[in-house]
Amino acid sequence: MSRIDLDEFSDLIERPDGAARREAEARRERLAVRPGSLGRLDELGEWLAAARGTALVRQIERPRVVLFAGDHGVARLDVSARPAGTAQELLRGVLEGASPVAVLARRLDVPVRVVDLSVDCEPDAFPAEVVRHRVRRGSGRIDVEDALTLDEADAAFRAGVAVADEEADSGTDLVVLGDLSVGGTTAAAVLIAALCGTDASVVTGRGGLAIDDLAWMRKCAAIRDALRRARPVLGDQLQLLATVGGADLAAMTGFLLQCAVRKLPVILDGVVSAACALVAQRVAFRAPDWWLAGHVSGEPGQAKALDRMALEPLLDQGVRIGEGAGALLALPLVRAAAALAAELPEVKAEETEAEAAEETGAGEVARPEE
Repeated sequence: MSRIDLDEFSDLIERPDGAARREAEARRERLAVRPGSLGRLDELGEWLAAARGTALVRQIERPRVVLFAGDHGVARLDVSARPAGTAQELLRGVLEGASPVAVLARRLDVPVRVVDLSVDCEPDAFPAEVVRHRVRRGSGRIDVEDALTLDEADAAFRAGVAVADEEADSGTDLVVLGDLSVGGTTAAAVLIAALCGTDASVVTGRGGLAIDDLAWMRKCAAIRDALRRARPVLGDQLQLLATVGGADLAAMTGFLLQCAVRKLPVILDGVVSAACALVAQRVAFRAPDWWLAGHVSGEPGQAKALDRMALEPLLDQGVRIGEGAGALLALPLVRAAAALAAELPEVKAEETEAEAAEETGAGEVARPEE
């Protein structure tokens, strides 16, 4: 099988419906609540109108959390607060309903899908629907070796495309995207530093569980070493993912691009999904128009990537845990914007004229008689 042609995505991805957005903006001017008084909810409503191709925004009825899971060999350098090879524990916590994202999803009545791409365990440890897209057991140590072979990167990317198609075909109307990884923030930081042309120290964060200073220095050194390996392949995004990414990151990149092709909106979670989005932007510059940044994760790499894509996070609640939890917290806000855009009544024409006349009268200054 020939490798996937990334150039096709630029041709396949269209911008959200500009005409629907303009109609939504015009309708907003006619609502009983003054324009601007709902703050960013107005902007979100107009974005949803464009993404869904209708000025009268439909409710978000079938959202889903999608989590891509994998272990990263670089975690063996003690760059993470979690021991290397323990992504299976994160995955099991989600499946058993005991993780933060599982609890939130249950309360918000949102189904969660977990996709194992490279968790470091036997494939029979989890249900078949979780492991059927698995590419390998763990990814390579990116400071000294490639994360994947090019064929493995291609397979992982295609897996992400397939998952996006499955979600779109099943009627999912919005995705909350996250990761379940150990060492994933290190790989993400390398991708962001490479694509933004920055030094390792600029993008090195402390992860969801806040590593200490020594671990931060080890992480920074690993990122710097991996950056030297990344720079020669910057022109080939699939090779970049194979060299310093990982199976889960390659799949997330393919997933994001295909969601844009299928006009399926996505809420990004933390630095890992932001890094994959940045790679996807390099492939197709229109793709970020289909994504929202869910929250501020506290990782400097995430801030760098979102700034490059001109995406402003919806929330800043200090959530650092990852796993899609922070992005899921933004879902009620997006749903609220959809509800307000759809259900607020329009002001009748005569009421609008009377209000305008009243404002004009209030603005007039009495002139003294001559």
